[in-house]
Amino acid sequence: MKIPSFIVKASGVACLLLSAIHVSAAETPSLVMSKSDITALRDGSGELLERSMMSNKQVADEAVAEGVVVPWPKDAGGGYTHEQHKRNYKAMYAAGLQYQLSGETRYSNYVAAMLDAYAEMYPQLGLHPEKKEQTPGKLFWQSLNEAVWLVYTIQAYDLVADALTDAQKERFKSELLFPVADYLSKGQPQTFDKIHNHGTWAVAAVGMVGYATGRDDYVEQALTGLDQSGNSGFYKQMDELFSPDGYYTEGPYYQRYALMPFVWFAKAIETNEPEKAIFEYRDGILLKAIYTTIELSYNGLFLPINDAIKDKGIKTEELVQALAIAYGITSDKSLSDIARQQERVSLSAGGVALSKIIASNSVEPYPYESKIYRDGATGEQGALTLMRSGDNETGTLVVAKNTSQGMGHGHYDRLSWQLYDNGHEVVTDYGAARYLNVEAKYGGHYLLENNTWAKQSVAHNTLVVDQKSQFGGDLDKANERPAEQVMFAAGELADISIGRINTAYDGVEFTRVQALVKPTSMEPFVIDVVSARSDDKHQYDLPLHFNGQVIDHNLNNAESFEAWQAMGDDSGYQHMLLRSQGDSASNNNRLTWLLGNRFYSYNYGHHGADAEAAKTLFFQLGANDPNHNLRRDQGAVRRLTASDVVMYAVVEPHGEYNGTAEYVKNAYSRVKSLDYKSTKSGAELIVNMGDAGTYTLELIHSDNSASPVKAKVTKTNEN
Repeated sequence: MKIPSFIVKASGVACLLLSAIHVSAAETPSLVMSKSDITALRDGSGELLERSMMSNKQVADEAVAEGVVVPWPKDAGGGYTHEQHKRNYKAMYAAGLQYQLSGETRYSNYVAAMLDAYAEMYPQLGLHPEKKEQTPGKLFWQSLNEAVWLVYTIQAYDLVADALTDAQKERFKSELLFPVADYLSKGQPQTFDKIHNHGTWAVAAVGMVGYATGRDDYVEQALTGLDQSGNSGFYKQMDELFSPDGYYTEGPYYQRYALMPFVWFAKAIETNEPEKAIFEYRDGILLKAIYTTIELSYNGLFLPINDAIKDKGIKTEELVQALAIAYGITSDKSLSDIARQQERVSLSAGGVALSKIIASNSVEPYPYESKIYRDGATGEQGALTLMRSGDNETGTLVVAKNTSQGMGHGHYDRLSWQLYDNGHEVVTDYGAARYLNVEAKYGGHYLLENNTWAKQSVAHNTLVVDQKSQFGGDLDKANERPAEQVMFAAGELADISIGRINTAYDGVEFTRVQALVKPTSMEPFVIDVVSARSDDKHQYDLPLHFNGQVIDHNLNNAESFEAWQAMGDDSGYQHMLLRSQGDSASNNNRLTWLLGNRFYSYNYGHHGADAEAAKTLFFQLGANDPNHNLRRDQGAVRRLTASDVVMYAVVEPHGEYNGTAEYVKNAYSRVKSLDYKSTKSGAELIVNMGDAGTYTLELIHSDNSASPVKAKVTKTNEN
């Protein structure tokens, strides 16, 4: 019988009667959940655990009360049918878990009724009417969503399996679970065998179906690829998608998303085949990935690297689940600090243990440290460097992005950087141009401006040559040309990162030295030195995207414009409205802004005999944006023409603004002067901060191609 294109809905579970009624939970869930998890949950206590269990029960109860709602697929991401099918797999999972915890058959009946409705519908489905061309689904517009659906649904099936008759199991397997698994694997080999987060979800889904239904062929395909050669599949995903430090090449936003299938499938492997020691594979790479995901955050939010939605953070479901699995393996009490911030726990034995630690006031602070995260499967594709001072909620964090492209979700922003301080993003990255699942905003898709602005080099805090993006905006070239991490050193006075790339622009060598200086008598500050060398003259633009209200600047011949015009025709410049500009001196230029209750001063200059007509241009986003898709972010661009040039700066937090008590402290920069000069061994930048001392960044050049420059920071003359 063909299901019509309207909602299939039944009240409660009246649409399906089970021939056997069970009053006790299943003995052996066989995937992510095991018998020991259920026992721990029944016996556990603690506020976070109780809150999390109540939340799961509420989802399950609301789903049972609503009944089975399985609409014929119609809408793209964010649309009604898309979102309803998402609600369905989460509801099935919640109800299955609630059945295990309570033994109440109304929950297992609901899951069985949902599976029955999907088993009736799925064999009749063609490709989704809003299908994505390269990765179409049937229930959803892309097969990625179908894989996520199956990862949740197979666990729901597993959780209620003891409440199903043999006939029901065979029906659900033959008419639903196996057809979906076959479509995601043999039906889309280009996705299943792809080393990408879409492939990770697909292999996890198919492998978990294999474990839950006794299909060894599915398990082997998931682990080693469709042809079982090992050139694709789960092991290959672990080999190639993570660096030796657990950094996922697409960045933390997609690392968070990919984490769920990695850790859930690994947990299913461990439940069924503990002899594989999957969490020890590749020197514990999955555990490293969990820790790295935690650390690539500030004040609860993930660093917005590459295509990232900026409001996603550590409270995300993927990390809640991963945290409990990691604790179950490591017993690391510092993970309870993250669980405390998440304000809930995974319903698992690991979640029970974390809740108990928090309830007993035994939380250990998570040790955020200055650290380097190598990129690439072998760690030779550059690195992401985090330099920290203070805690991760209000302290200072400098992010130096000297990485690879990050595949299709990557941006053309080699040697860019970000600054966080006092709980805020101070020197900013745009992230992705997208309103996820907001159907009214381009269907929730990535906006066109993601390509025309967010990915472009000028949208980041990195050098732009001749108003063109790195690699000419060519993804194939960008994927082949990572940056180099030349040096990283963490010290008591300063942390230092040096990155280099010679392939972003033809004939231009580009090096960036950054230091987070940590004095004892004042706030930490950043030294930034950008060097460009070429045989030909170029226009060099160095943007600074900052968050806050401009207080003042000391530029010469400053002028504003009654009519704001776009700063260019392409490469992102077409979206930048030129608001004002001023002449930049060779030294001691200053821009100060206010963010929250703290001031920030950007003191800067340049060194180069042939540098011409240096200017600072202030811009705001919004040009060529008829649909108002872009945020009205702002920034300043330092511009000059030269062949060889050094552009240096100090970014200094200082003072306090209190609007309530009506007082202001130290609103002026402490920097008295910046002096850049050549030395016998290289160069040095002297930062004179008056009574706060003088700090010197010494650059030491060598003929070693692997390490052409080293750096150190020293301090003198503190009164």
